Amino acid sequence: MNLKNRSLITLRDFSREEILHILKTAADIKTRFKAGEVYHPLKGKMLAMIFQKPSLRTRVSFETGMYQLGGAAMYLGPSDIGLGKRESTEDIARVLSRQVDLIMARVFSHEIVEELALYSSIPVINGLSDFCHPCQALADLQTILERGKKPEGCKLAFIGDGNNVANSLVFGGLKLGMHVAVASPAGHQLRDDVRRWAQQDGGRSGGKLTLHLSPAEAAEKADVLYTDVWTSMGQEQEALSRKKDFAPYQINAALLKRAKPDAIVLHCLPAHYGEEITYEVGHGPQSAIFDEAENRLHAQKALMALVAGED
Repeated sequence: MNLKNRSLITLRDFSREEILHILKTAADIKTRFKAGEVYHPLKGKMLAMIFQKPSLRTRVSFETGMYQLGGAAMYLGPSDIGLGKRESTEDIARVLSRQVDLIMARVFSHEIVEELALYSSIPVINGLSDFCHPCQALADLQTILERGKKPEGCKLAFIGDGNNVANSLVFGGLKLGMHVAVASPAGHQLRDDVRRWAQQDGGRSGGKLTLHLSPAEAAEKADVLYTDVWTSMGQEQEALSRKKDFAPYQINAALLKRAKPDAIVLHCLPAHYGEEITYEVGHGPQSAIFDEAENRLHAQKALMALVAGED
């Protein structure tokens, strides 16, 4: 399967077979790395990392991943580029296409990463936008598979804001035949276009989406419990009202008991313990949070190797 020169803007644009191919490659790369094997498909390649939002996992995993694959990464912060202010997004895409081999962008508006991909002649990877976080979803799916969960029929309960992480889990999960149950308070549910996609296209691989107001209902007999922070970057002014709205939407010991006995707990991090998840559950025996964080490295290495690596 050839993914050379493909951009990853959202998992909605990839087929079930393509997503599974990325995940299989990620598992293989991880195994080879743990065995100490040197694997340099990106030798001499350069990744430009555009950051409008700060990050721990995104920057470290992409920069380390390029190094481990034989390439290098360049950090471009807000003051280095000034997307759409000092220079147009189109011109930035065209210039970088002449000088580097890959672009990763972590931005506020999804339209920016779409525009970068439109005008770029090299692969563009969405490192996070307000609509999607596809690299996180790949790491999540890799972790679920590692824990012995078969995607077909696997129930993933997302408890919290119908945000970019939830959107990506819907796209990736339904493509693999999963049941994604999303529990969110009124006013914070999934976007209408994501719901419509799930209804019209999401079931083609046997997956389904269910929406709930009750966290307990969503978590019932779940194989995976997943949550994210209640207030994301850019929503700080809403923090107090969000704490009130989301107070019942916490993954804790009581909610975990409603899931299957062998259920795993995921969180894309950073975690605010005592809010969306308790420390007890986040660091408990059913938590795979730190395996999930590690898999950001390997999932992204697989993606970069497939879209920009040497054959």
